[in-house]
Amino acid sequence: MKLWGGRFTKETNQLVHNFNASISFDQKFFKQDIDGSIAHVTMLSKQGIISDDEKAVIISALNDIKTELLEGTLQIDSSSEDIHSFVEAQLIARTGDAGKKLHTGRSRNDQVALDMKLYTRDEVVEVDHLLKHLLGTLLDMMEKNTETYMPGFTHLQKAQPLTLAHHVGAYFEMFKRDRSRLKDIYNRMNYCPLGSGALAGTTYPLDRDMTASLLHFYGPTLNSMDSVADRDYIIEFLSALSTIMMHLSRFSEEIIIWNSNEYQFIELDDAYSTGSSIMPQKKNPDIAELVRGKTGRVYGALMSILTTMKSLPLAYNKDMQEDKELTFDAIDTVKGCISLFDGMIATMKINPDRMAKSAMNGFTNATDAADYLVKHGVPFRDAHGIIGQLVLYCIDHNKALDDMSLDEFKAICPVFENDIYDAISLKTCVEQRNTIGAPGTKAMANVIAINKKYMEENDCLSVES
Repeated sequence: MKLWGGRFTKETNQLVHNFNASISFDQKFFKQDIDGSIAHVTMLSKQGIISDDEKAVIISALNDIKTELLEGTLQIDSSSEDIHSFVEAQLIARTGDAGKKLHTGRSRNDQVALDMKLYTRDEVVEVDHLLKHLLGTLLDMMEKNTETYMPGFTHLQKAQPLTLAHHVGAYFEMFKRDRSRLKDIYNRMNYCPLGSGALAGTTYPLDRDMTASLLHFYGPTLNSMDSVADRDYIIEFLSALSTIMMHLSRFSEEIIIWNSNEYQFIELDDAYSTGSSIMPQKKNPDIAELVRGKTGRVYGALMSILTTMKSLPLAYNKDMQEDKELTFDAIDTVKGCISLFDGMIATMKINPDRMAKSAMNGFTNATDAADYLVKHGVPFRDAHGIIGQLVLYCIDHNKALDDMSLDEFKAICPVFENDIYDAISLKTCVEQRNTIGAPGTKAMANVIAINKKYMEENDCLSVES
């Protein structure tokens, strides 16, 4: 069944039909389509546009169709042009003339705008739930590793010592901001386009506030042209998903490095690793690598919709049908990546001894040695040069700063005394850094308490009831 055709005298060319049809992918939001139709006919009845009896017959049939689709007892007809055509054809077949009144005061333009917004809103909520669970995993890791010392890096070169709790805490902040972006998107998009018609509203006395309320929107959209032509919220959501994937990808890159034989900071669980068909010794971090690789896939969806929308005149254009396939794929990709990444890091084994040894062997305490001299009256720029000489000496003699004798220290600078060893110990280097945001135990305890409060006070998004 087509929702149009009265002014056409020929059947659509089959290739044209195939090219034009969207049933292969927009069937994904059959539930949203039916929920929107139920709200629409409820409003039509209240406004006296259809009778209460007609409303009851239509809603009963729509609920039956939804149940059968959910249970799999009704199969979607792939020859239908779109999910709207399929649902309406099923409705008319079951209810006759009553079903033909479903589309009164509505266009496919505001119908598809509504369906896509409902679907996207549900997915924003679901991604937020997944991120909060991931944050819980990260917070648990932070609590358990406030004294797990490791090297911090800049330029992938060892820089200063910190803790695994502090390192993981950086990602906690990133994913926390990702959640705030999702909340912003939800609040901006949560206005109902239904009742906008094709582009100029309708002459029927629709109650748009009612349909908005029935569908848990904050209210109706305020411009009918914008309502059917708006895909900003999809662009925002894909942008947020791309940022989430960027954060997951960065963390995955570090997991891959840490899992390597050269580092051995962590070992991934067998359940989240794969082997080689030829090399029996291999245990590959495929999940982390796939998360890293799929990031480009999500970026591609964002660039696609940006490119599609960049030159479209108002209002609706068929180009906008391209908002769905890649968006659906990006959403599914991100949800899968968050879930798998969450499970991977929750089950990986941490090697604290290896981390601490690595931190001690890369001159990560050099800055603290310079600070020691500054505290003993040496100007910082001079202290910086002195420690540079010490590092060069250690490289030439294949030793760490901690391994130098006091005589060796004094030979380069007589200011050094026995307390230098405590000043540059791994524990001291970390524990003395206790300003908010630093890796010291006291600072981390403060941050962990703040983040626990955040987890308690910031519930997951939900569609308002």
